Amino acid sequence: MKNETIIINGKNLTIELVSLYLKNKLKIKIDPGAEEKVNKCRNLIENWIAEDRIIYGVTTGFGEFANVKISSHDNYKLQENLIISHSAGVGDPLPPEVVRVMMLLRINALAGGNSGIMLETLEKLAAMANNNIIPVIPSQGSVGSSGDLAPLSHLALALIGKGRVKVTKTNNYEDFIRAETRDSGEVLNEYGIEPVKLAAKEGLALINGTQMMTAFAAIIAGKAAQLVKIADIAASMSHEALRASDRPFDSRIQNLRPYPGQKEAAANVLKLIKNSEIRRSHLTNDPRVQDSYSIRCIPQIHGAVRNALRHVREMVSIEINSVNDNPLIFPEDETFLEGGNFHGEPVALVMDYLGIAISELASVSERRTERMLNGSLSMLPRFLTKNGGLNSGFMIAQYTSAALVSENKVLAHPASVDSIPTSANQEDHNSMGSIAARKCYSILKNVQRVLAIELLAAAQGIEFLKPLSCGDGTSAAYNFIRNHIKPLEDDRIIHKDIDMMYNLVDDGTLLEAVENAVKLE
Repeated sequence: MKNETIIINGKNLTIELVSLYLKNKLKIKIDPGAEEKVNKCRNLIENWIAEDRIIYGVTTGFGEFANVKISSHDNYKLQENLIISHSAGVGDPLPPEVVRVMMLLRINALAGGNSGIMLETLEKLAAMANNNIIPVIPSQGSVGSSGDLAPLSHLALALIGKGRVKVTKTNNYEDFIRAETRDSGEVLNEYGIEPVKLAAKEGLALINGTQMMTAFAAIIAGKAAQLVKIADIAASMSHEALRASDRPFDSRIQNLRPYPGQKEAAANVLKLIKNSEIRRSHLTNDPRVQDSYSIRCIPQIHGAVRNALRHVREMVSIEINSVNDNPLIFPEDETFLEGGNFHGEPVALVMDYLGIAISELASVSERRTERMLNGSLSMLPRFLTKNGGLNSGFMIAQYTSAALVSENKVLAHPASVDSIPTSANQEDHNSMGSIAARKCYSILKNVQRVLAIELLAAAQGIEFLKPLSCGDGTSAAYNFIRNHIKPLEDDRIIHKDIDMMYNLVDDGTLLEAVENAVKLE
């Protein structure tokens, strides 16, 4: 990366780089070495066409029509028809951040030089991304094998000047919705980008891949790395508000069950509550022997999610640097092979796994929130309000949290256990990876909101413990929250507070403020 540019060579993407690409709107540039490989592969395709060789998707039809020979003078029409016919998606448009990452990942996969695409086509796709020309892609229609055919076809449709696009300057979904939907041919011409006329193999190269589900996966994996730390922050603030014990976080306990995630979560809580006056005030004369599981088992619960995330990130890191269309070209051997790298099973499984895992962060968070609101358990005013009865305080915020947790229980049902055959039973096992990824994205948003509610409730609970102060990290979190959201003195529209807190969770500013005081694992 140099001068706000991301250099793509087919193998160098990371989850962190994808997040940086989105946050800073980096420009895409194709590595010169990758350009050479792309050209070499394309030249081989042209030679084979001249020799009239039978190659799937190049000189034949697609899917069940693989046995239909296509004459060379129909190659352009074959590729264009592929894109037009496969643009069969339905439903709400994908979020703009997902489409941006789809474009980045497709460019990276094609830059590997095993797909037979023309360099000019690849450069035009990069030019679209660099000019914030975002294809409008319906979110539904992929079964996640033969790749994300319908979504990627809508992306390619925009590239050939027959689709719909929006031009946006931000990743904000509301800005994307408000932007005018325009004909892609008109917009491409306006930006000096000639719509692509697809040559042999190019249509198939553009749409055979897992880039929609993997775009979701890369974004979620990046956000989840922040989310596990934010969950530790929220739990530690609740720990303060509930005046809980620090004994369950002792490293000696974790060393007897040495999962990496468990040790990290326990260490984070101790760092965050270090030097807490609230904790010191309850080291003596506290009649409670043990805290509830939602507090005492934070290392075990949060740690298990961290362990799951490790596996997910490993798999996603492989997928974002993979070549997954069909057939694949091997210029060094001057051969091609038909295979199944487009099958979304690896992504489908880890998206289901991560959806289940992060759902648990919300499940235990809601229990801590309820505990703080329950006056018989918390030793705090009921529903965290001074004038209960006249005021309802955080009563209904907990309802919202409970609703989101229950919604996650439905969304966490794995999509990857399902399959339905397509293409006259030629494609007889499908991964449903796109469905798993979209569900996981919804779960992520729900978890962020549940944690936002816990953070608000914990900050409110801490108000009643003044003048005692929190620990090093929990004080940083409390002060940051109070710089944006004032204490709840009397009932107000709490929806606004939740939205504000959600934004501070989602944009990473809360985590940044805390880590300026305490570096978390």
